Amino acid sequence: MPATIYVLNGPNLNLLGMREPDVYGADTLDDIAGMLEDRARELGVEVEVRQSNHEGHLVDWLHEAQAEGARAVLLNAAAFTHTSVALYDAIRAIRTPVIEVHLSNPHAREAFRHKSYVAMAARGSISGFGAQSYVLALEAAARLP
Repeated sequence: MPATIYVLNGPNLNLLGMREPDVYGADTLDDIAGMLEDRARELGVEVEVRQSNHEGHLVDWLHEAQAEGARAVLLNAAAFTHTSVALYDAIRAIRTPVIEVHLSNPHAREAFRHKSYVAMAARGSISGFGAQSYVLALEAAARLP
């Protein structure tokens, strides 16, 4: 049975493709999910892609990833990246490695986006490559022991 990698997406990412395409690109979340599913097959893993505008869902899914024995979690916490101690605590509470993912480069944007509670707890971060950030993170996650 192939290893599963959770791909968790936070608030407003359901609007990808429509929301600020000059910042986030023209790909929808469904487009990104399709790219990840294709690459996952090539890597011999499975992906479980989810999105919620609610912080508690993301916390619950991080817990579930560990309970289900996921190999890793790719987490684009969106705006919660910069505000959520709850996500920081959830990442620290699980053994499953978490890789932070962002379409844009938060450090090249507004000052309030420069602090990441997710990065403080995550195994690593990949950002600034648009939809390709997810694929790069998936490749890294697939190679984790």
